[in-house]
Amino acid sequence: MDQFITDVKKLRDNARKNMEKGAVTDSYKADVKQVLKVLNDVLATELVCVLRYKRHYYMAQGINSDSVKEEFLQHANEEQQHADWVAERITQLGGEPDFRPTTLAERSASEYAEGKTLVDMIKEDLIAERVAIQHYSDVIRWLGDSDPTTKILIEQINKVEEEHANDMLDLLTKMG
Repeated sequence: MDQFITDVKKLRDNARKNMEKGAVTDSYKADVKQVLKVLNDVLATELVCVLRYKRHYYMAQGINSDSVKEEFLQHANEEQQHADWVAERITQLGGEPDFRPTTLAERSASEYAEGKTLVDMIKEDLIAERVAIQHYSDVIRWLGDSDPTTKILIEQINKVEEEHANDMLDLLTKMG
């Protein structure tokens, strides 16, 4: 490995020259506009997931519903945390988070599927988690090394989505 050398004076000069760009420095290699579009789609996906899990939490009924309801609520809260992280990243990149309710469903990778029974709700949540996992895996590959911070964020979110899918599969198995 070669010796690490950086021109600190040049770094400082560039930082002063381009302050209005915030976190986006000369080393940022992605297309900011395209990343912002993708992140707003991820934001929509997370918000649709929050809404679906919240509905399932309130609508779950039956002898096995108490533990399942708690799982739905926990997942809703975690999806909300993901939405908050994504919205924050959007603003760090100089964009505006798109919370418009009128376009959430069309921008979301996952669907808002209600489900009639407890088993249907669990299945719909499992399907949505699988969609999110595949979509976020594609985003991670697309980002590559061009935006390491956003890539790490999506990897962290995807890890939790995989846990959610596993939780839903476990519940489905227990339900028979």
